[in-house]
Amino acid sequence: MGNKTDRSKTIEQLEGIEWPDPPADGTGLVKAVHNLRKRPINLLTPWEMSRLIGQDVGIPWLLPAALGILRKTATDQPLGGFYDDDLLTAVLTRRSPIWQSNPEWTTSLKEIISLLEDISPNIREDVQRFLLETETGAPN
Repeated sequence: MGNKTDRSKTIEQLEGIEWPDPPADGTGLVKAVHNLRKRPINLLTPWEMSRLIGQDVGIPWLLPAALGILRKTATDQPLGGFYDDDLLTAVLTRRSPIWQSNPEWTTSLKEIISLLEDISPNIREDVQRFLLETETGAPN
């Protein structure tokens, strides 16, 4: 996908923006997002990436990394391998301007979807919405 991001860096380093500590009464998700921004991208698990992507944090760096993970695991799915529906859902449900601004990401995700032999019933609607939206340009 041609992404040349140094994945040993954190989102905080790549953005050049240091967030303050989360509020003491912040939710677990708020605290997790604040902490995960300080971890190198290459040390984030798919689940951690899905949490960040789901909150629209670090999209320019995380989405290409997530697409790489999804592509790799899609080819393992027919062999009974694990496929991360949480990460796929987080990626699929990003707003349409992200896909319109990055057609190479759109193409990549469509290719990944075509590799999947068994899409979870829980995310079929997200897949259909993504495909319709990227074909028509209609926002989700």
